[in-house]
Amino acid sequence: MSLDSLRLRQDFPIFERQVKPGMPLVYLDSTATTQKPLTVLQAMEEYYRRFNANVHRGVHTLAEEATALYEAARQKVAAFIHASDAHQVIFTRNASESINLVAYAWGRASLKAGDLIVLTEMEHHSNLVPWQMLSAALGVDLEFVPISEDGLLDLDAYRLLLDRRPRLVAFTHMSNVLGTINPAAEMIRLAHAAGALTLVDAAQSVPHLPVDVQALDVDFLAFSAHKMLGPTGIGALYGKRSLLEAMPPFLGGGDMIKTVHLREFTPADLPQKFEAGTPAIAEAVGFGAAVDYLDAIGMQAVADHEQEIITYALERLEEVRGVKVFGPPASQRGGVASFILEGVHPHDVAQILDTFGIAVRAGHHCAQPLHEKFGIPATTRASFYLYSLKEEVDALVEGLYRVKKIFA
Repeated sequence: MSLDSLRLRQDFPIFERQVKPGMPLVYLDSTATTQKPLTVLQAMEEYYRRFNANVHRGVHTLAEEATALYEAARQKVAAFIHASDAHQVIFTRNASESINLVAYAWGRASLKAGDLIVLTEMEHHSNLVPWQMLSAALGVDLEFVPISEDGLLDLDAYRLLLDRRPRLVAFTHMSNVLGTINPAAEMIRLAHAAGALTLVDAAQSVPHLPVDVQALDVDFLAFSAHKMLGPTGIGALYGKRSLLEAMPPFLGGGDMIKTVHLREFTPADLPQKFEAGTPAIAEAVGFGAAVDYLDAIGMQAVADHEQEIITYALERLEEVRGVKVFGPPASQRGGVASFILEGVHPHDVAQILDTFGIAVRAGHHCAQPLHEKFGIPATTRASFYLYSLKEEVDALVEGLYRVKKIFA
């Protein structure tokens, strides 16, 4: 089914704003965070108005209702990624915390000096720094799958790295800079054949593509609510049950225990084992509402719309002399276009576009090594989502012509 973005925008209160007098908001920063539909905002408000209580431990009505809402959200998130069991979904603060959880709880218990972890050159810092910290602590080796000039992984080099029998392969499903959609299923299959576990940073893929953890056969998968219409402050880690059950707890405190004595404790069963302390209950409710919204649209419709928008965006950006877009062709990427404009610093581009109500990102986008790979300090990034319009792409291109005129 085709997606009516103009109608969908009516569900998002923020698009009623004019960030500059007489200029409607042109929001092209959805890779950083997405806007929220009214149903998500209302679900969170209703929780606080009608059900506000702590979860799991209380037996009074509000506590039981809050617990039911919280666990219903987990069921929705599990179903969204096609997990076979909701207990395989751990609520975290974000995708970064999900990856750190694996690095600490699995990595520190399972790895030793000399073991190999394979990453890629296009990783977000969240899928680099936890492994760098683990390497410093344990002496684990890190190697990286190189990327080509057009932003694609070198799979021949990947196969050679797998010959070294890594313990873990961790990679992004979709680059937050290049938009590259990596062949996750093939990479996971090859990793498993080499005896490695796999972790997929799905912060950019779960919000934009149909993702089925069972079909992928992935061992760990991390993502965030705020990048898929939900609130900030909550994310999720999916893991295969046998792995999660074997891992020690990540954090200690309330709700992650079964019994506690002065000198010892017994951890709770999954998923509470990894959810210490009072969780982000309202945020979980909002997360569930966001999943409901996306389910009603259909993720294939979302992916098809973004493919249409990014195809149009790359065509229009090519018209602007001096613009260089990084990454693969539209057919191999999601709704992300990172670029430089000759003679103008990316931050200046973003700042001038903002004077016309156009919100884009500038910097290294938490992927500094990737920018070093291309020999540049920063890019300007325009990113799109289900509410993005071709008219907004036109506004971006018109804005870039104005930037060129100012710096002429």
